[in-house]
Order: sequence, then C-alpha cells, then structure tokens
Amino acid sequence: MKPWNIIFIVADDMAPWVCGPDRHPDAKVPTIDSLAKEGALFSNCFTASPVCSPARSCLLTGLYSTETGLTDYLCTDIHDDLGVGEATQTWVRELRDHGYQTALFGKWHLGEADCFHPTKCGYDEFKGWRSGAGISLNPEMEIDGVNVTASGYSSDLITDYAIDFIKKRADAPFLVSLHFWEPHVNQNITTSDGDRTWHPLKDDDWDLFKDIDPEVPNPDYPKLDIPRVKRMTKEYLASVHAVDRNLARILNLLKTEQIDDQTVIILTSDNGYNLGHHGIWHKGNGWWILTDNRGDRPNMYDNSLRVPTVIKCPFIKNPGIVINDPISTFDWFPTILGIAGIEPAERITVRGKNLLPVLQHSEAIERDGLFMQYRMWDWNQTGADLRACRTKKWKLIIDFKNTVPNELYDLENDPHETVNLYHSDSPEIIDSREALLIKILETMKSIDDPILKRLEICSGKFDGEYGWILQRGFPRTR
Repeated sequence: MKPWNIIFIVADDMAPWVCGPDRHPDAKVPTIDSLAKEGALFSNCFTASPVCSPARSCLLTGLYSTETGLTDYLCTDIHDDLGVGEATQTWVRELRDHGYQTALFGKWHLGEADCFHPTKCGYDEFKGWRSGAGISLNPEMEIDGVNVTASGYSSDLITDYAIDFIKKRADAPFLVSLHFWEPHVNQNITTSDGDRTWHPLKDDDWDLFKDIDPEVPNPDYPKLDIPRVKRMTKEYLASVHAVDRNLARILNLLKTEQIDDQTVIILTSDNGYNLGHHGIWHKGNGWWILTDNRGDRPNMYDNSLRVPTVIKCPFIKNPGIVINDPISTFDWFPTILGIAGIEPAERITVRGKNLLPVLQHSEAIERDGLFMQYRMWDWNQTGADLRACRTKKWKLIIDFKNTVPNELYDLENDPHETVNLYHSDSPEIIDSREALLIKILETMKSIDDPILKRLEICSGKFDGEYGWILQRGFPRTR
C-alpha cells in the first residue's frame, strides 16, 4: 500500500474553547465535531510559543523558537533577514524528498524574503500570504509567484486552491497544508469607532451569530468591557465557522474522489486565544480588554498556549476517543514522518513523540513536563521574555524581563489559572515551584537559550550550576 495522503490544516488563532470538553456554548463547529467522532480529539495539545511566527516555526521544524530565531511575530519591511529557509529542517521537506507532492495554501508568516519562500522549505506549490497581515475579503495574495488581489473570502479561496490541487494530483501521495487566515482578526479594517473587527464576514457564517447574546468567560473581572467582549465574540465565532464550513468542503471532496480511506486529516492551530479570559483578548501578545485599559498584557495562559487538535486516520483503534494526555506541536514532526513511513535521519533533531502508538494501540503518553518560550522584540519597551514549564498539576511562568508577574498555578485545583501561588510560603508549593524552575533552567541550558548568556553577563559570575538566579530575585532552594 502506498503511503497515506496527508491534509494538515492550521487555523490562525483558534482558541481551545471552540470545540471539545471546554467549548463555548455558542460555538458551531459541526464538521470539526464529526471529524472528532470519526477520529481522535486531543484535549491538551500545547504550542511551544503563544504567538504566530514562533509557533509556526516550532510546528514546522520541531525546534524551539530561540533556535529558529523567530521569538515573536515577523513584521513586513523590518525582519527581512529572519525566517525559515533551506538550512533549517522541516518535516515538509522530508516528505517531498520521499516522493510526496507538497503544497501550501494560505498563511506562511515564516519570512517574506525569497530565501525563506515556502518552496525553499519543502513545498512544490504555494498560493497565499507570505506575511502575517491580511483581510477576510478580497485579500492580496501570491499566486504562483505573482501578487494579485483575489476576489472572494480568504477561507473560501484557499480551500478552492486545495480542492483544485487534490483533483489534479498525480499518482503519488500528497501533502496539502491548508493554513487558514481565520479566525485571526482583520488588519487595517476597523469598526466605526476604530476598534478591531473580523468583518466583513460571509452571510453563511455571520447570520448564525449576529443575533446571539454570547456568554462572557469572566464577567466579574474588574472593569471588563463586556459589550466589547460580546461584540468580538460573535465575530470571532463566525470566523471560526468559516474554517469549519470549508473543512466540510474538503471532507466531501475526499469522499467524491474516493480517497477518504487513504487520507489522514490533522486539524490544529498555531496558538490559542483569549476573549475576556483573565481580562484580556488576543494571544501571548495580548491586550487588556477593560473599560479603562487597552494596554499590553504579555502572557502564557493556557488559553494562549493550548490549541484545538483533531486527527482522523483510517488506522485509528478507537474512533471518537478523547485523549487527555498532554501533547506538543513538536510531536507533529515524528508523527507525520511515521504516517509517511519515514525514519528520521540522524541529522534530524527530534524532540517530540510519535503519536502513532497512541492512535493505533491507545498507549499512554508519558512526559514529565512541557517547556514553552516567548520573547517579545526589543522595540517593545513593555515587552516580556517569558519561559514556562507545565506539568499535569503545576505551571510555572517566569518573565526574565520582570515586566509581568511571575506566576505559579495549581492546575488540578485551579484549571482556569485564577490564583497565582508564586509567592506562597507553603513548603509544598515552594518545593514544587523550585522543581519547575530547575526544569526550566535545565531545558534552557540544553538548547543554549540566549537568556542564559545574557543573565550570566548581568550577574557577573556563575556561582555554581544555577547560582546566578539568586541575584535575579528567585527564591533560594530550600
């Protein structure tokens, strides 16, 4: 039997609360729901960084954002020298080198210079946006190397391209990466009072939500701008529905072409999203959504890091299973190679886990914690330099720039991260906090995280293995 076809779908800024156990009561994603019933839903999938470019670089390469050099979102005309190119490992290139036809339709955001073009990273064909900015209707797109203003809604357009590619496929396995712009908020389109908006939205999507009174996640948060949260929530859910509606078109095509039993479908997001949660909106580079504050709130809350993830594959053992064990976007590199029957070459750095034993044999996923990074660019004077470690029970977030508070959450008893225990004097909590700090530091050391060198210089010396942390305000090990 020839290798499986793969359709890898990445939504942009899709929150973990649009589907699965924690879904918003007003969300409408019938296609994603049906995909989960026929496949597997991962309820605890985490991105390695809570912002688009670094998250996408980690997903594609299996490397940390400080290794790819993309620690924050890339800006047009500012970061021409940054991106993912020929010198960086990608699982897409591995598939192409082993006979797959490969195509990307949609958002790239991993470098706009020609040396970082998707075709340099393993894709045979590209139609979409090299940049991160875009609009929902009549977007400017690159089509076969030429920039044009396309006519239609962006989600429909890239799905059209994917459908055309699949219909014209040769007699070889294919990879289609379908990277939706939705449900990212529009760029350079605002409401009448200058606020951000998801409009214009297609009637097929907007009509389902325009008259609802949506639930607000933290209605008692002090000074929360509830009317703004509700307006944005309706628009956001309509944009999510555009992804779901076009996913249905892909599934119908696979059945029409009689290749649904030969195709693996993976749906995920680059990062999560907040809409009123913790008094903020957006993702890791979030903003307050308060009546008296719209300023920055960098964060690594679960709603920024956790991403909705569903996989449908013909060889799954228990269709409809919900897998609660934590997985990472790093897991896609070995998993996708495993689906294609490819053994990773020795030159490949593999940090994730192959999920095939989970899908085929219901094996448990064993890991002692996940490490995440987010460093805002230096031009942002209120920026942050965040590192986090998350286990099933605990989550520690450290800001090495001291811009936002260090945070510690007991996830078993406080899954919504409402009580910061970082300064607790409980011996048990202190021990847990310091064990997580050591995990963070050891991972940073293993990947040569640039923070270590900066802090070593700042402290003037390295007093033992982690002695310099005592000079940075961290608690002394008990």
